[in-house]
Amino acid sequence: MAAKRLKSIADQERISLRDSFRGWQSIPRFFREIYAAGPRLFILNLLGRLLKGFSPVVLLWIGKVIIDEIVFLLNNPDGDFTRLWTYVAIELGVALLTDLIGRGVTLTDGLLGDLYSNASSERIIHKAADLSMSQLENPVFYDKLERARMQTNSRVSLMSNVLAQGEGLLSIISLIAGLIYFEPWLILLLILSIVPAFINELKFSSDRYSLARSWTSERRELDYLRYIGANNRTAQEVKLFGLTGFIAGRFRDMAAQYYRLTRRLAVRQSLFGGLFNLLGVIAYYGAYILIIYRTLGGLLTLGELTFLSGSFNRLQTNMQGFFSRFTRISESALYLKDYFDFIDLEPESPGGDVVPMPDRIREGFEFREVYFTYPESDTPVLKGVSFRIRAGEKIAFVGQNGAGKTTLIKLILQFYQPTSGQILLDGTDISRFDKEAYRKRFGVIFQDYFRYEFTLRENIAVGDIGAVRDDTRIGEAARKSLADQVVQEMADGLEQQLGRRFARGQELSGGQWQKVALARAYMKDADVMVLDEPTASLDARAEYEVFERFIGLTRGRTSIIISHRFSTVRMADRILVLEDGVVTALGTHEDLMEQGGLYAELFTLQAAGYQ
Repeated sequence: MAAKRLKSIADQERISLRDSFRGWQSIPRFFREIYAAGPRLFILNLLGRLLKGFSPVVLLWIGKVIIDEIVFLLNNPDGDFTRLWTYVAIELGVALLTDLIGRGVTLTDGLLGDLYSNASSERIIHKAADLSMSQLENPVFYDKLERARMQTNSRVSLMSNVLAQGEGLLSIISLIAGLIYFEPWLILLLILSIVPAFINELKFSSDRYSLARSWTSERRELDYLRYIGANNRTAQEVKLFGLTGFIAGRFRDMAAQYYRLTRRLAVRQSLFGGLFNLLGVIAYYGAYILIIYRTLGGLLTLGELTFLSGSFNRLQTNMQGFFSRFTRISESALYLKDYFDFIDLEPESPGGDVVPMPDRIREGFEFREVYFTYPESDTPVLKGVSFRIRAGEKIAFVGQNGAGKTTLIKLILQFYQPTSGQILLDGTDISRFDKEAYRKRFGVIFQDYFRYEFTLRENIAVGDIGAVRDDTRIGEAARKSLADQVVQEMADGLEQQLGRRFARGQELSGGQWQKVALARAYMKDADVMVLDEPTASLDARAEYEVFERFIGLTRGRTSIIISHRFSTVRMADRILVLEDGVVTALGTHEDLMEQGGLYAELFTLQAAGYQ
């Protein structure tokens, strides 16, 4: 059933021959990007290919002249050999020069490919940063990102193929001119030997792309299964729960389905390719017989026979290469279109004029009847939430898992836009502010913060990466978060490589990682500090100390805290209680205990656990 389902997907997304040619529309833009990546190398490459493109016919012509001169000297033993050796020296010089030019072309190809690969990868990183979380988490958008990200090597080979195509075209034109000069009929045989194979290649290239495109999501799953099946981060649970058989079996079944589809395509392509190649071989030998017949009839010299047979052979090879590259280019151009489709994605924008950020927060934030539902979901997470966060106050969000606490943070940070309602800062809708300028005013640490396998210095500086060389600020941030203890324990101090991925890497404990992550929040002189379950890996005493320091260090700044430990939460000025996406209470610890309800219930249950 699964194989049939996946096959039907490929059929639905089949790319037509017209679509294959349409992909060529991206080629001019592609070469503008390549030129921008390395203008001088690009021009040198073109000049080299221009000279190299004419070398085959030049060498064949000189070879013809040499053979005719040898035949003349055989018939005239007293003739002068000077002209013969001159031709030989010219052929040697052209051959050596062609070799040198070829090496230069290969060198500039590689260097241009590296420059463009680096530039396009950087462009993808910047583009991903411009897109909203709702776009990045949408499977369709993510598939576009995956195809753009994974086809870097394909784009580099496309560059070489297109440049080689131009060089090949020059060779073909010059060789055809030679054939037309001596034997125009050979062109018809040449077309008969090449064109059917070209159409066959073009058809199967579109089929390969159709299959690869329809399997984008499944190939991501295969990569994921490879990752969790052989990774030091997942090894403990895989061993403990005996997941090896399950993961390997799931990978085997899905990989086998893909293999069956690719095998069927490869077998059909090979069979048809063999038939058309047979036609090409017959046409070649037909041309060869024609040339021999004309030579024996005295219509062609021995040198002209050599030139024509060599030209036809070289021309057939060049045209096969030309059409083969054409199909590869058509296939790669479809992937190139995927890349430009991703680059051209428009970030979500609420519209309207951008409003400058206030120099400081005076009134604070206000939620007005905010509703929110995550993309691809029908269940609202927030249902008409309304409350204020006063400038300079410390507010805590409390509620059971799934109540919407972290979602409130994501909306405040403009990772998502409310489905309806407004979030205001000092009376202005936050969507009116420039997102980059707006987010610079926040110091944030999430519960699912990322453990960058950079140096310890860089991990702390993530909070304000422009200050990565500022030892004073990094040291101060480490002191505030207690990460200075981690620095002291490292053999290389701030320059210690973290994680096990790279040489001399040092893995940290969960508590050490959290102190490092907290230091990131302190790196900014931020107006608003957000701590979303930042101390889950710390024991109760360490967490209390961290929050006590946090309260003291952020005096006068707006702070938002999410924590499941109520001994910490009670330090906040006010506490907001969320139940199923609705604000059910807002007040001080004492007020909420007096009112009863969920907060008092949860606080009492947790307190009882410590008795």
